[in-house]
Amino acid sequence: MQYRRFGKTNLSLSVFSLGTMRYLGSKEVAQQTISLAVELGINHIETARGYGSSEEHLGGAIASGSVSRDQVYITTKIPPTPDATSMRRYINESLERLNLDYLDCLGIHGLNTWEHLDWVKAEDGCMHAVQEAVIDGRVRHVGFSTHGSLELILAAINTDLFEFVNIHYYYFFQRHAAAIERALEKDMGIFIISPADKGGKLYTAPSKLQEICHPFTPLELNYRFLLSNSRITTLSVGPATPEELIEPLRIADSVDKLTQDEIEALQRLENQLSLSLGADKCSQCYACLPCPENINIPEVLRLRNLAVAYDMTDYGQYRYGMFENAGHWFPGMKANKFTECGECLPKCPENLDIPTLLYDTHEQLKGKAGRRLWG
Repeated sequence: MQYRRFGKTNLSLSVFSLGTMRYLGSKEVAQQTISLAVELGINHIETARGYGSSEEHLGGAIASGSVSRDQVYITTKIPPTPDATSMRRYINESLERLNLDYLDCLGIHGLNTWEHLDWVKAEDGCMHAVQEAVIDGRVRHVGFSTHGSLELILAAINTDLFEFVNIHYYYFFQRHAAAIERALEKDMGIFIISPADKGGKLYTAPSKLQEICHPFTPLELNYRFLLSNSRITTLSVGPATPEELIEPLRIADSVDKLTQDEIEALQRLENQLSLSLGADKCSQCYACLPCPENINIPEVLRLRNLAVAYDMTDYGQYRYGMFENAGHWFPGMKANKFTECGECLPKCPENLDIPTLLYDTHEQLKGKAGRRLWG
């Protein structure tokens, strides 16, 4: 296992962090997963108030001695609140569930909207309680996680209130590269959220994608794309069982620059995208927004890109089903809400027939609606 400095926190974190959103089952499985993670070199465990019984399971592992407090750094995440009183109570509740006197890191969980950012910046908002907790030692370091827009993320980083950021960024979604660059300029720790799942459901990659990536697996190639970037501190790995830790951590020492073979595999992916989509490829410039019908056109067309080029239809249906069902965690209407108003057409530098592509994407990806595990 390799370790990297987590920005201005100066914590030395393992390049893989144990995320606990998926171990919502028995206490015994959770404790076995935590114990194996530590044994394999993971020294950072991330949980959240909203992850079911995750905080209690981790707290139980600490209380039982199956994991020693001095072996791990612990982060929990709490959603933004409009007032300090609620945040003060939430911090105390999390500490109690975790059997801790202090948190190494507290993340504002889901800083996803401009209203959330207003709450954070307000003089009597949630950060007032967070800063109290920092002063009295209950919290050592403060950051935020986000599913928000690039513009919102940059604005949050620029408040200088935070020491780290949890962010979506993968080979198949590079929109937030500018946020990573800005976080680096601010000496913030950079934590990549869910590279296996949100990054493309790469643990069940379609055969076409596997063939293009060979001799690497798609999951391995995505991990290497991230680990080779020295600006990134740590990647979340979220096993439901101890056994699911084994495959990702096989490359926990592979943090050097990409090899020539890996570069060629990534180039094959790029070539396939261009070849499969031709003049219908959306290059993700986001110039088409805002949409009057609140359709997240670039994200819809990104999912179409992946489905057409790599047969990533299962992933596309999984993410597309979140529209209209996940609130501010995945905002936007489904593509069948378009009205052919035509506002997006003159904005597109590639002259895409956006209404036709939206209709096509909806027909390919409509399916069972998805929901988050909480909220």
